[in-house]
Amino acid sequence: MNIHAPDLTQRPPRSPRVRLGGFVILPRMLDKGRATIVGTPGEYHFNCPLDQRFLSFAGIDPLQLKKQLARGQGDGEILEWIQAHAKIKRSDFEIVAWSAAQEQRVPTDMDSRQFFNKLQTAAAPKRGDLGTWFELLDVDDFVTFGGKA
Repeated sequence: MNIHAPDLTQRPPRSPRVRLGGFVILPRMLDKGRATIVGTPGEYHFNCPLDQRFLSFAGIDPLQLKKQLARGQGDGEILEWIQAHAKIKRSDFEIVAWSAAQEQRVPTDMDSRQFFNKLQTAAAPKRGDLGTWFELLDVDDFVTFGGKA
């Protein structure tokens, strides 16, 4: 099967802000899943805690999704599969509200704050303006591939 997968050793997956079917996180997760299948995930992980937020919200099994990705399906086909197989059918309003909440998500406990601070210190120690997980992921991706924070 011919799988069009990004080489995540050469460039990052799509930003967690990019949407597919209204869902944030989903395009990034698909990039990581495809790269994992073809052996080019770099330092990225399919079914990480961020991916699990989407999978839980939609009611999708990560192994079943990975099987669909291995068939070489494009984003539109995968979205159709998700809509057909989601254990939890979400309204457009729920998807919009959930995606907006994910974009604004910040560390909420001591462990996540320490992890956030560790990543920020490594990627952008002088960037005190980073507050959300999406902001940190975008900067980390940029710096990982040669950008300066």
